[in-house]
Amino acid sequence: MRILIKSAQIIEKNNPLHQQKVDVLIENGKIIDISSNIETSADQTITHKNLHISAGWFDSSVCFGEPGYEERETIENGLLTAAKSGFTAVALNPDTSPVIDNHASVNFLKNKSFAAATHLFPIGSLTQKGEGKELAELFDMKLAGAVAFGDYKKAIKNPNLLKIALQYSQSFNALIMSFPNEETLTKNAVVNEGKVSTKMGLKGMPNFAEELQISRDLEILTYTGGRLHIPTISTAGSVARIAKAKKEGLDVSCSVAIPNLFFTDEKLKEFDSVYKIKPPLRTEEDRKALIEGVKSGVIDMITSDHRPMNIEYKKLEFEQAKYGTLGLESAFGALNNLFGVEKTIELLTKNRNRFGLENPKIEKGKTAEITFFDPDENFKFKEENIYSQSKNHIFLEEELKGKALGVLSNNRLILNQQ
Repeated sequence: MRILIKSAQIIEKNNPLHQQKVDVLIENGKIIDISSNIETSADQTITHKNLHISAGWFDSSVCFGEPGYEERETIENGLLTAAKSGFTAVALNPDTSPVIDNHASVNFLKNKSFAAATHLFPIGSLTQKGEGKELAELFDMKLAGAVAFGDYKKAIKNPNLLKIALQYSQSFNALIMSFPNEETLTKNAVVNEGKVSTKMGLKGMPNFAEELQISRDLEILTYTGGRLHIPTISTAGSVARIAKAKKEGLDVSCSVAIPNLFFTDEKLKEFDSVYKIKPPLRTEEDRKALIEGVKSGVIDMITSDHRPMNIEYKKLEFEQAKYGTLGLESAFGALNNLFGVEKTIELLTKNRNRFGLENPKIEKGKTAEITFFDPDENFKFKEENIYSQSKNHIFLEEELKGKALGVLSNNRLILNQQ
């Protein structure tokens, strides 16, 4: 199949064609020509009034549901949602039933997703059944295609378990993930601890519960060596601790969820459970520190932390509702609001290498893995912009800037018609 992209502005910082308008010709999934004007026959020609392209976007933390929670989201529709949202690759959390903790379950995900436009890279559970007691079959899962190992939204309570995981994983260069939350300090807590939680009469999660866990994990990393990733940090103190660890030469990376860059706990005053996420929305001081952490590079990557949740678990009293929000569909528009198009594309296209994956490039002779977008369209995010089966979206009714238009990846073209 021959696909011709007409008059598209490339956003790719290290590409000589950065910010230039070009035509791109793809044949059977390979880029065969890039020039200012290509006149040729094609099976499909892609045009748009303000068409921009970049290398395909990557999200380091998404959930779907299948196997076990197909009512929330299937792999097929989850990957279609990702493609329509501009993502050509996602790392999938083991937020499933049963959890992804062995070779066969990783194989299941890979086989289910091989034909989709968006590549699925499984994150295996660090412990058996995600129970935090014994290590799962890490090496065997890596052979099957797992790109990292962690128990989703669960802290590693036993420090010796993390020590062993970091030591053992060095023999096959695996990335270990540790969710930052000292659970004994947050039992029954549902929001950030502070003025808002006091006014609401809800038990709060103190910042130092996250920071204490990070400090412990960094001490263990100092002792063991290895590769550690701390997902979805949310406090100013966490940024400071990770910055210090990096200066000391530790092999540590971290991410932040987009809602924590965009919102604060002031949003919670209406007791709307759509804002119930983990880690919780924090204060304006924390939000600003996270943004500075992204700009300075202390925070390595952003994530939508996309987690579909069926309505009966969200339309409850705040304390009883489950954590989680959708995020893929709004990711580009929210980030573009905060950072502008060039920084946003940089954030969405880097750090695959942390997971042992190659970053795609828009270059002649390369496999086509391209995202289409319009960075200038302002719009209010509505339910019609949600592609997921679930509808628990934290960005509903928010003003966003920029829309994903689709992807060309895995020799499949997915275009968003909205």
